[in-house]
Amino acid sequence: MTGAGVDTFELAPGYVMSRVLRGGWQLAGGHGEVERERAVDDMAAFLDAGVTTFDCADIYTGVEEMIGLFRERLRRERGEAALAGLKVHTKYVPDWSTLGSLRRADVEAIIDRSLRRLGAERLDLVQFHWWNYAAPGMAETAGVLVDLQQAGKIHLLGGTNFDRARTADLLDAGYPLASMQVQYSLLDARPENGLAALAAERGFSLIAYGSLAGGFLSSRWLGRPEPTGPFENRGHTKYKLIIDDFGGWELFQDLLGVLDRIAGRHGVGIPAVATRYVLEKPQVAGVIVGARYADRLGETLEAFRFALDAEDHAAIAAVLARRTGPGGDTFALERDRNGKHGRIMKYELNKD
Repeated sequence: MTGAGVDTFELAPGYVMSRVLRGGWQLAGGHGEVERERAVDDMAAFLDAGVTTFDCADIYTGVEEMIGLFRERLRRERGEAALAGLKVHTKYVPDWSTLGSLRRADVEAIIDRSLRRLGAERLDLVQFHWWNYAAPGMAETAGVLVDLQQAGKIHLLGGTNFDRARTADLLDAGYPLASMQVQYSLLDARPENGLAALAAERGFSLIAYGSLAGGFLSSRWLGRPEPTGPFENRGHTKYKLIIDDFGGWELFQDLLGVLDRIAGRHGVGIPAVATRYVLEKPQVAGVIVGARYADRLGETLEAFRFALDAEDHAAIAAVLARRTGPGGDTFALERDRNGKHGRIMKYELNKD
């Protein structure tokens, strides 16, 4: 379905989300200075453009509160009905140190905190994450979330960064999984190593993040020498590692060159091509595009002005055939706390 120039997707019966989601990670700090008032004001531009679904998390410092402030302004200035079309996806990400010792009251307290921060009576979608598969209590914690859903505090339940086997475990335990949020891009095809097939088999959708690789998939980096760091934000630190796994800077430049030619054919920018590529993947409900402000909103919406044709796909495939990684299941590299991906993760952010 299409509305206001942005495609939509029915994630569950009667639950319609925009296929581009306004991401909130860049508002959480570590990505450059954030002008709070400007960021909240600009949320209206996304909503009015048809980007009706926002993504955030309990561990994105200050972001649930900012969206809550926007919801209150929207209610005050446009009336209660204006909130009906806005969907806010958040997460439940217990700290590493609490895994194995979580009580029902602990889980409910975090969900209640998200409700207060967002100024909502019910959370639209809660995406569950579990840092350490070896820690006991994952199934029990998921069960508490199901209980809270049945109590009316949560509409839909999803997950984030689970691999194929653990996603199957959640489903087999009766967790009503609507979606799994995963890193998925031209540079990172790990969801294709089993999770996407499971989604098709078991009837849940994928929501992709990292599809622009923290801004690396843009003309800004075309023809540039390889950066060595330190980087200006957390996203560049994270996604430069993915580029290294993909095949290195030279292959990445070859990919950017192909994307630039495709973008020129369709009269759009490289980010639109990168976003479109993921949107056209089977089982993908939507793509999260991170933004502090609305200054690049028009560039984001270009993804809905065209479709990739056979010539485009062939050119992209020729480059991807030379990639060397990243390999393995979804988020497996990041779960190794001693590896280069795991060492940059922050595991203890769910504090008041």
